[in-house]
This record gives sequence, C-alpha cells and structure tokens, in this order.
Amino acid sequence: TWSQGSFRKLLTGGHCCSPLPFLFILVSTFAQARAAEINAMLKAVAQKSSNSLVFQTLPRHMRRRAMSHNIKRLPRRLQEIAKKEAEKAVHQKKEQSKTKCRKARRRHINLVAEFNRRQRKNIWLETHIWHAKRFHMVKKWGYCLGNSPTEKSYRACYRAMTRHCLLQDLSYYCCLELTGKENELLKQLARICSIDTGLTFEEACCLSGRFEGSLNLYRADRYPEDMLGPVTFIWKPRDGSENRHLWIWMHPALKQDILRELKAIFQCSEPEEIYIPEPVTTSIQEEKQMDGVLSLGKKRKKEDKEGEKAVPVKKIIGDGTRDPFQSYCWISQTTSIVISDRTMEILRYRLIGPLSHSVLTETLKAASLQTTELNNWWVENCKDSEKVSLHQHQSAIFELLEGISSPSEMPPGTILGLTVGDPRVNLPKKKTKAMPDFEKYQDNDKVRQLYLEGVPVDCAHSFIWDPDICKNVTENKISEQDLNHMRAQLLVPGSHLDLGPCESKIPILLVQQPGKMAGEDRPGWGSGWDIYLPKGWGMAFWIPFIYRGVRVGGLQEALKHSEYQRTPHTPNDFPDCQAGMQFAKELEASLLEKFKRRPPAKRANYVKMGTLSPFVCPWGQLTKNWEGRMKASGEFVRQSSPHPECCVTEGHSFCDPKAEVVEEASPETREVEETMEVTSSEGALKTEDVTGTQDFGERGETMTSDFIVLRNEKLLMQLSAWCYPTAGKDRRIRLISRLGQKEMTEDVFLPILMSYPRALVWVNLSLLRKGNPELHAMICIPTEDDLLHLSKNKLFCGPQEPKHRDIFKHKVQKLKEEKKKKKKDNMKALEGDPLGIPDKEATEEHEDLILGLWADALPDVTSHCSRTLLGYVTRGDFSLAVGCGEALGFVSLTGLLYMLHNQPADKKGIVLLRTPASLQYRFARLNIEV
Repeated sequence: TWSQGSFRKLLTGGHCCSPLPFLFILVSTFAQARAAEINAMLKAVAQKSSNSLVFQTLPRHMRRRAMSHNIKRLPRRLQEIAKKEAEKAVHQKKEQSKTKCRKARRRHINLVAEFNRRQRKNIWLETHIWHAKRFHMVKKWGYCLGNSPTEKSYRACYRAMTRHCLLQDLSYYCCLELTGKENELLKQLARICSIDTGLTFEEACCLSGRFEGSLNLYRADRYPEDMLGPVTFIWKPRDGSENRHLWIWMHPALKQDILRELKAIFQCSEPEEIYIPEPVTTSIQEEKQMDGVLSLGKKRKKEDKEGEKAVPVKKIIGDGTRDPFQSYCWISQTTSIVISDRTMEILRYRLIGPLSHSVLTETLKAASLQTTELNNWWVENCKDSEKVSLHQHQSAIFELLEGISSPSEMPPGTILGLTVGDPRVNLPKKKTKAMPDFEKYQDNDKVRQLYLEGVPVDCAHSFIWDPDICKNVTENKISEQDLNHMRAQLLVPGSHLDLGPCESKIPILLVQQPGKMAGEDRPGWGSGWDIYLPKGWGMAFWIPFIYRGVRVGGLQEALKHSEYQRTPHTPNDFPDCQAGMQFAKELEASLLEKFKRRPPAKRANYVKMGTLSPFVCPWGQLTKNWEGRMKASGEFVRQSSPHPECCVTEGHSFCDPKAEVVEEASPETREVEETMEVTSSEGALKTEDVTGTQDFGERGETMTSDFIVLRNEKLLMQLSAWCYPTAGKDRRIRLISRLGQKEMTEDVFLPILMSYPRALVWVNLSLLRKGNPELHAMICIPTEDDLLHLSKNKLFCGPQEPKHRDIFKHKVQKLKEEKKKKKKDNMKALEGDPLGIPDKEATEEHEDLILGLWADALPDVTSHCSRTLLGYVTRGDFSLAVGCGEALGFVSLTGLLYMLHNQPADKKGIVLLRTPASLQYRFARLNIEV
C-alpha cells in the first residue's frame, strides 16, 4: 500500500511539495517525467538479455532434443521467433563463406593481394615479412618498421656492434635527387646551410663525389633559427656533362619540411610529370580483384578460363607504393633544376661493426665481364674498354677491404662504386661467421696506400645513378622459384650454382660510416658501411648477409648506437625543428596516458618531488628564465672572481641550507617570494611564460622563435675547453693554450652571451659514482657546500631535495566530491528538476587536475627547487661501453656560462643529476664533444 505522499509524488512527477491537490495531474509534467522511464522499459522488453536461442529459454522440463532442428516442436508462440533466428543464421553462414580456409588464403595470388591491401596506409619495406616474424613492429612516419627483436638480444647487439657486425634496414630513409648546373645548385643550397656548423655542399672533397658529407639544414637565410634537420648528401662524380646530380638523404620525419624549402628556393612549383606506375592498380580496382579472387565459397574448376588465365598481383615495391595521382618530380622554369623524389627507389642497408667489411667481401663478388650477344646493359658497358678497366680497378680495391681490421681505418665517408653478381648463388650451406684474413694482406703496400689516400675519385662512380639501368636490373631479376628449380637440377646437391650469362649484374654503392669521431675515448666505435641497392633486390642481399653471422637490429638498436656515439638522434634530439617538437608532443601524450593508467597510490607524486614537467622538457621557458635571471640580477657581469664564495643572485640564495628548509616549509610562500624578487625587466618575461610555454604541443611553429640550439663549431670547441676536467692548479691554462682556445674571461664570454641569449648546448654527462639517469632527468648546478662535501668525502653520493608540499591536493579532492555530487544529481536531472542540473562551469574548472602533476602555469623552472636548474636529459641509461651511467641532453648556454664562471678551477664541469621521480641528486661530469 502506498502512502498519500508517495501517490502524490507519482502523479506530480516527483514534486512532493506541489501546492496543487494530489487529485490533479499536470499532463505535460507527468509525460515529460515518465518519458525516459517508459522508453527504457520498452527497450529492455524488446532486447534479449542473453545470446541464447529460443528453445534454450524454455524451462528444462519443456525442452526437447528435436527443437534445435525442427521448429514445429516448439510452442506455437515461439515458432515465429525461431524462424527469424534460422533465417539470420543462414545469412551469417553465407557471410562467413567469404572468408576462405587457410589453404586458400595462403595461395600466392590471394596472399600478395592481401599484402597489397594491408600496406595502403603504412608502407612495408622489402624485408617486412622477415622482420614481422622476428621483431616487434611499430607504425611510424608512414612505414611499418621493426622496433626491437622479440628475443633477448640487448647485450648481444652491443657485442655485435663492438666485435662483429650488426645489420639494419634503413630503406625507410628518404632520398631527394637534385639535377642541374653546379653553380645554380650551389648558389641556392648555400642559403640553407652555414659554414659555422661544419661542412657545406661546396666542400671540395664532397663536391668531387669521393666522400659523403653531413650537415644541418635551416630555412633559407634564417641561420641559426628555423632548423629543418640533419641530412647526408652524395654528389655524383663528374662525367663530362654540364649537369650535376646530388642525393640528399634525410629521416622521413623531416622530408616534407625539407622538400617544401627546396621547392621554394629553386622555385619548383610546377610538376614535370605525374608518374603513374604500371603494376599498381587503384584501390577500387584492387578491391574488385580481391572480390573476384575470394569468391563466395565457389571452388575454381578446371574449365574456368578466368582461373587459368589469372595473373598474380605484383607485390608493391619501390615506386609502386606511391600515390599514382601525386607528382614526384618538379622542375624550375627559371634555372631548369629538377627535384626528384627517389624514396623507396634506392634501398639502403647499414652494417655496423669492425667486421662489416669482412661480411661484405664474403657476401658480394664483383661481376664477371660478359661479351656475349645478350642484349642487356652490362654487355654494352663491357664493350667499352674504359669502363672495363674502371670495373677491374673497383674490384681490386673491394678485395683489399678483406685485409683491413676495421672500417674506421678508412677515411671518413669514403664512397666506392661497384657492380656485383647475384649474391644468392654464393650462399653457404649453413650460417658462418665472417672473419678477416690478416695473413693475406698483412704486408701489402696497396693496403697501406688505401689507408693513406683512400679510394680514388674514379672508383666512386656507380651505375646506380642511372634510373634506366636500375629499372632494367629490377625487372630482369631471376625469381626465387626459378633459382630453386635450377638448384634442384644440380648433379651434386649443394654445389655452386653457375648461372653463366643469365646471372644478374647489380650496381651498388658502398659508403663508409666513420663511427664515433668526437671526444677522446673509443675513437671509431660504431663504424661500418652503408650499402645502396636498386629496388626489388632487398631480400636477395638480406638473406646472404644473415648467413654470414650478422645480428639484425631495429629502431631501438639504432637509438643505442647513436647514444653510445654521443650524437643526437633524429628526431628525438632536435627540439628546435618541427619533427623534434612533434616527437616531444607524441612522447608527452604517451607518457601521460601511461601515468593515468596507474592508480594514484601506485604512481609518483611529481609535485611533491619538485618536478614541474616530468613528461616534456620546457626548453623555451628554461632559456627565457635564464635570460630573465641574468637581466634581473646583473651579478653575472659584475662578479669577476674565478673563486666565488657562493653562487648568489640578487635576492635569492642557492647555497644556504637554512633558507632551503624555510622555503620548503611553505612552498606557496616561496613561489610568491620568487615572483616578487623578479624586477620589472623580468616581469614581462614571466607573464609571457605563463601564456606561451605551458602547452608545448599546441604552440606549433611559434616554438622555433623561442630558442635555438648552438651548433657553431668554434664556440662549441671553446665551451668544451672550458668544461674540460682538470686536477692541477695551472693545468687548465696549459690545456687551453695547447688547444688554441682563450681563457674564460668576461671579455671572451660576454659577446657569446649577448649573441645567443636563448640558446641550448648539446652535452653528455657521466656519473661519478652509482646512479642510472632516466628520461627527462634534471641537470642542476651544485652549491659550494655540495662541492666542499664532495672534496672532503669521495664517497659522497650527493645531496637530497627536500620534499615539496602538494598544493593541488585539496583541489583534486574537491573535484572528486563534485563528481560524486554530479552522479547523485543526474537522477534529479532525469526527473526533470532544473535545480538538480550541476553547474558545468564549476566542474570544467578542475577537469585537467591530476593528482601528482602540476596543474597551473609553470613558475620559474630554474629556481623551483633547492638547486638551480640548468637543463634536461633527453636520453640516459647505463652505458655498456664505459661501464657507468651516462646521459645526453641540453643545457642553457647562459646557465652553463654562469656555472663555469663561478665554479672553482678544479671543479669545472661538475653538475648534479636528479631523475623526475626521485629526491636524490647524483654528481656527474659535464662534457661537450666536438
């Protein structure tokens, strides 16, 4: 029985305090309040609560076995429903018949068509299937690439790079070919590079085509701002024609920016032609072909003419992966310079390790001369005596590589052109490990001459520069099926297969990689060879390399290779270019998502750790804050003593431990004081920081104007000499004079500071004792007390950061309470109570609050903690090469000069490292290798 109040509430739509008598009903209010409930009830009645069939819903005592196939055995009220279920099951069975059995799917025509369909969005390399069976695959930059091996091989890959050979597929790197007059090319290319950073396109040794060069590109006439990215380039040797050819190789993340800039400086707006590859069909045609191949359950009969005449779909390789309606060649109407995109037309493999040349000499054999009447490109070249003598000279130099102990003994960037035979005919019976033959060439004068002089200019020529020859080589390749059929017809199984005049001749290009060149330790580590091949021959060279005992690496191994060389990795370590900013944005999103997946009790509270930005490095704000500190304090300029008693700026102490405790007791007060300490000249800067540096990913191209990365080699050598570790009292003066550098005085470093007020410097750090640096670790300046404690106690690990107070904790708790109230108020909102709807503005205020992360605009990042922040670590780990923790990162140029100017002579370059989720500082030594 209902009470009078309940009945009144039902009739009036939930308003118990309605002034109307309970006998009256407001129709509009009642219908509006009950509409949602009636719809929910009707939906629940119509929808089945389970996936069971009709006869399975009957009680057990009414079920019969025949009901499953005889509908008439069911009760009459359920027979109509059972008929509908039967019709639905027949329809589903017809749809499932489209998916054929595995044997049918694995047929060649079906398999290749399926592979073509799967690589529409992300291009596959020619070694994709080999990698997919052995590697963790990732989709990056429009490609499907192997990230790391599935087996445990971290140390094995390092041993391969150090002692034997590591193989990598770099075919995803992009190649742009420039063709035109040499003067016109050099005139415009000089606008996008600078001689201050090192080599340029005009370098004599590279311009001849004898050596490969590397440089950093900038937007036209914008150096040192607007960085585009690092590239490598190869000039085609002069062949008598007035036009020169230039290859520019770059990471795929940099391709669009560099291509856009090249088309702008050469004024190549109109496409020369639209390339439409023959073997590739459009997506609509391919889908029709797939539908024809995968017919609806119909078997292919013998009298089916279409089945007999069906031509297998060619695998999409090289230019077949391109959009047929997009131009890939541009010409300048004013200078006739042509820009061609040869991405995926030239394959690129990299061999890393001291025995990489031994792998090359055992795998590849120079092509034999051929003068028969077969009409191919090799026969025509063999009729030319000059080309024959050049080929013999190249073959002789290639054979000399077997007597070299390491590729690092060759001149850096040496280029050797060669034409080789089919490497598939030289496969060993089982896997072997390629080793050098020292006895054969130990006392040979030719090997010594190769050490000193390198490869001659003529031997750098290769037929791989000719697109027509590459196309001929790709189309006339002997298939694996035909090759295996020839092997099966050998009288002695396993003997050498001699193809005779039918053997393919493949033009290749060998480029030496110098390895580690900067610094004094491990010179030449990581050296090797790059092999450039025509498309279509990827697996034909890949498998023979595997049979010579090489170990294969992926993207992670390439990252470690550059980390042990202490060189920036593309695009991770280029924060001033668009690709680097996009990488940082994606990395921040992935780390934040991973952080959110963990419960609050199982993740670090970065606010309490004093870590303002654990997932991204605020480079722009770091450089701005350092510039503001120097403008506000003025003490950097006034202080001239090389041995200051303490590192003090105006109104802020970095050395007083009592001040640290007081600041820690009230972090909110400390932030207010820091804000008040800044003078009016810095006030505008801090306001600019709040609005401009908080959202790293949303700022886009405006980031390029906030800071730059210092790449001037002369200035970097000067900074390296000032950071050099010393133990003696006068040793630094002798060292600097020996290197030809100047002593660190105000007259020397003040012009540098004025020229680059917001610059970053690439540094490497080695921990003095234990510790493992991590991503986004903070590089800080030690106080004088820290250095004094270290000099007294060599086992001193480092100071600790006092724990901060989480000022956002009460806001997070308030947000949780609001969410609970919101759930309760949802019922009132459904009943039509306008007063029960929660205030959206109040809840949206704190939607971005996450426990453990800094929610407001970032304060001054340099003085937020007890130790002054100098920079951040972009890569860090325990180094197998040196046996201790090593880190790579960037520091503020202004902060670095400030630290070096105030540090004692015997403690130059000593910094502190602290990981984002730790309070422990670790001592490390900062070096700049040039």
